[in-house]
Amino acid sequence: MSETKKDRANNFVIIMAGGVGSRLWPFSRTSFPKQFHDILEKGGTLLQSTVKRFENICLPENIFVVTNKIYKNLVKEQLPFLSDDQILLEPVKRNTAPCIAYASHKIAIKNPAANIIVSPADHIITEVEAFEQSMLKALAATAEKDILVTLGIQPTRPDTGYGYIQFEEEKDELSRVKTFTEKPVIEMAQQFVDSGEFVWNAGIFAWNARTIIKAVKQYIPDLHDIFFEAQKSFYTPQEDEAIRRAYSLCKSISIDYGVMEKAENVYVILAGFKWSDLGTWKSLYNELPKDENRNVILGNTITYNSYNCMVKTPHEKLVVLQGLQDCIVAEYDNVLLICRKEDEQKVKDFVADAKNKGAEFI
Repeated sequence: MSETKKDRANNFVIIMAGGVGSRLWPFSRTSFPKQFHDILEKGGTLLQSTVKRFENICLPENIFVVTNKIYKNLVKEQLPFLSDDQILLEPVKRNTAPCIAYASHKIAIKNPAANIIVSPADHIITEVEAFEQSMLKALAATAEKDILVTLGIQPTRPDTGYGYIQFEEEKDELSRVKTFTEKPVIEMAQQFVDSGEFVWNAGIFAWNARTIIKAVKQYIPDLHDIFFEAQKSFYTPQEDEAIRRAYSLCKSISIDYGVMEKAENVYVILAGFKWSDLGTWKSLYNELPKDENRNVILGNTITYNSYNCMVKTPHEKLVVLQGLQDCIVAEYDNVLLICRKEDEQKVKDFVADAKNKGAEFI
């Protein structure tokens, strides 16, 4: 084993890829969520881009993807190098704590000294080298200390769609966390940004396998017990049944609420690179280049007197916009969405109502 390969042998990555992404409906659908799309039209899906981001951090055999069982074939098609043991299939959605507990126990069996990064599959990070440096620093810290590390992003605006982390005085990019605040109102978000004491919570974590398992045992003991029992069947033909039984017992709980907001050994690594959580049409609009009228156009479109619009439509269909301002125009498969950008938080409500028209529309 080469020295570089040896150095990476204890590094593992858990990629969470089971969400539906309903805030990007109708493009992100239950049958084909956003993480499996080349949503930026750059030649790779969000899932593939996420995996590629870790190619200099860990070995391919140390990447584990957690997803819903209905997406198994999509994962295998897009990441053919993964073995079945590296694709962890959830029978139902139970938020992030159960999937992290499942993957962490499975990794710990393979390598009890594992240092683990947890990342969603739908983030955009273009400065990969800076990201690698931050993650390697986090892994080095978790290898030496019994700490839980989260990635903090310097806020560029008061955004109510992100969680905020208040941190103590910066020391070597790794600072102790003082408080977590989940999606504040705009006035509070502005105060956070103005204070300089807060960063966005990116939802990317680093820890040692032993540390996270111990933390789950302390703060969510029922969850720990469920997967401690289930792990007896990991890497055997009985694993699927054990996981089905485990998830039937799990409550829906996030790792942030269940562990990170309660633990005292939580640190944040302050990142200096650009980051986007591609969760909404607004975030997609912010990420992409604009034309002379501040429109983002993904599709075959002609615009007249239209400004600040987000347009994503099939390239084989011509779309003509006249007199639209600050709108989302999105078409995929059998659904066309037209709404004000300021109302994008209502997209989840649209999905709920569309479901009444037929499951094929969601």
